[in-house]
Amino acid sequence: MKRLIVSAVGAALLAYGGTVAYLQHFDHITAPELPASSPTLKDPVALAAFNAVRESRCDYCHAEQRDLPFYFRLPVAKPLMEKDRANGLRHFRVEPVLDAFEQGTPPTEEQLSRIEEVITQNRMPPTLYLLMHWHAHLSNAEREAVLKWVQDTRRKYYNNTGAAEQFAAEPIRPVPESVEADPAKWTLGRKLFFDKSLSGDNTLNCASCHGLDTGGVDNLVTATGIGGQKGPINTPTVYDAYFKMAQFWNARATTLAEQAAGPVMNPVEMGSHNWEEVANKLNANPDYAPLFQAAFGPDAKVDEKTITTAIGEFEKTLATPNGAFDEYLKGKPDAISEQAKRGYERFKAIGCSGCHTGIGVGGRGMEIMGLEGDYFKDRGGKLTEADEGRYTVTHEASDMNRFVVPNLRNIELTGPYFHDGSVKTLDEAVRKMARYQTPDQNISDQDVTDIVAFLKTLTGRYDGKLLTNSNPAAKQ
Repeated sequence: MKRLIVSAVGAALLAYGGTVAYLQHFDHITAPELPASSPTLKDPVALAAFNAVRESRCDYCHAEQRDLPFYFRLPVAKPLMEKDRANGLRHFRVEPVLDAFEQGTPPTEEQLSRIEEVITQNRMPPTLYLLMHWHAHLSNAEREAVLKWVQDTRRKYYNNTGAAEQFAAEPIRPVPESVEADPAKWTLGRKLFFDKSLSGDNTLNCASCHGLDTGGVDNLVTATGIGGQKGPINTPTVYDAYFKMAQFWNARATTLAEQAAGPVMNPVEMGSHNWEEVANKLNANPDYAPLFQAAFGPDAKVDEKTITTAIGEFEKTLATPNGAFDEYLKGKPDAISEQAKRGYERFKAIGCSGCHTGIGVGGRGMEIMGLEGDYFKDRGGKLTEADEGRYTVTHEASDMNRFVVPNLRNIELTGPYFHDGSVKTLDEAVRKMARYQTPDQNISDQDVTDIVAFLKTLTGRYDGKLLTNSNPAAKQ
């Protein structure tokens, strides 16, 4: 009996070893390759990072249309593998990163930060995967190579807004001192931003929902539109919106001008019936003719394009530089408290900076609400179209509940929080973000307090003045 057991164990080990050896061979012959023309082949730092990604075969679970190992097709393993792979695709897509390696271009700031997050937390590749793919285990040297590439890429491509040398590779960078804008279009756009004649009943303007004295929002759960109608979703801030990848929670507008067009014609928001009606009202105001001519030439036409272009040009300039955290990044160590510094380090360690990155501390990618837990089940209440996020635009199942990551600039002033406006305080927002978006789901009270202290340093200046919130309902 003892011999039988030993023989069985030996046979099992032999089969296991043979399977591992086969998978190593399969993994290598089907792995992503760089073409001979790729600039990455001449960049030792980028090449080392690519080789680490290639060796670990991140593409098995984070990319579509791949040659998968045989066990992905076995009856028992297939449903488990499909579930893991669907989860991997839901969390992160590696194809744009592989394309960037191939072309010698930088991935986005959000992609760099997501990679940095999982490498720093030593979360990838997962343990069960490594049981069958020994070679995919990343050594400390390989992890350091990936992190060095992330940092070098930031220094090379995303270090033009004033960070001191020691902070040039941080996931967050300062807001630029100014944003270039056409003066004539800006002047016209500013007047239009505050003009109530853009609404159907002349009672609302852009600032009705995007108050420049209330953090660029309205501090309501969802916006109030024409005739007191309640909108379906929380109002994103107009401050620093220029630094976002797209506008609206579901990214249905790619530019500020496109965004400006939406509310004017929305029957629940500003309620105008058509652009001809709006143009007629503006043409009846003698102040506008010289402004449109200065902005768009002597034959300027007042229409949707010129109106929204001008508003977008004004909104470009609603940047909020020189807040306390920006001063810290620029090399002033006493600009923020020791508690805020601790909060920033915890913000990064917990994984918040994996999504909240770049100039706006967000807005550079789209993520699923409830990535690590069922947010909507725990929230309760009826699911609405607003909860569907990007899905309402693409109708792709993978985009269900996926939203543009909100900017955290001036976050202290912009409550209530989340797309549904369901969270009143920053403390609660931090707890829920950790619970539903990061693996570190139950953070300590001290972590929450420290991270909130950091978030409050993200309040910036507009027109040289530190932003405050004049709305009593917004005070926490």
